[in-house]
Amino acid sequence: MRKYILLSLAVLLAPSLAAQQRDTARAQGDTAEAGRLRWEIEQRFSNHVQQELNLTPDQTSKLRATQERFGTRRRALMQQQMERRRAIEGQMRPGVPANSDSLRKLMDGVQTGRADMLKIDQDENREMAGYLSPVQQARFQQMREQFIRRVGELRMERREGRGFDRGQGMVPRRPAIRGGARRRGI
Repeated sequence: MRKYILLSLAVLLAPSLAAQQRDTARAQGDTAEAGRLRWEIEQRFSNHVQQELNLTPDQTSKLRATQERFGTRRRALMQQQMERRRAIEGQMRPGVPANSDSLRKLMDGVQTGRADMLKIDQDENREMAGYLSPVQQARFQQMREQFIRRVGELRMERREGRGFDRGQGMVPRRPAIRGGARRRGI
């Protein structure tokens, strides 16, 4: 589960340099395979962004640097938030009295973390505005939100026992039935 959480966090984040990712993976006790997969996913997303936004080489390098810098901050904050939520869950176990002072501090920390995440997003957007057009910046935000949403769907499928199969990789999703196909019994 720990490996999956670490992988999910990395996938949710924008691309960063492979060397930094390998160092992060080693520091967190991540497997080489998970680190390689994370790097591959980030590279694919980065290439897709570069093509979709028609970025110049200069814009591409600046965007990667921005994503690396803010991604590092975002990952650290997400880790803190996850630890706070786990601690809250630990306090809220049935049959065990919760410590009100501890819970208040944890909940205040979660609120502060949300504000910090918003600040990171604002700072990142301000920096990107220096080298991306408003259209490119808006499209990048859309792409990232779609990517995050899809990762969330995969995570839910994983929790429900669908999506990934040990050793099998990704299990194909059933295609959506649209329009008249349902009426025809297909």
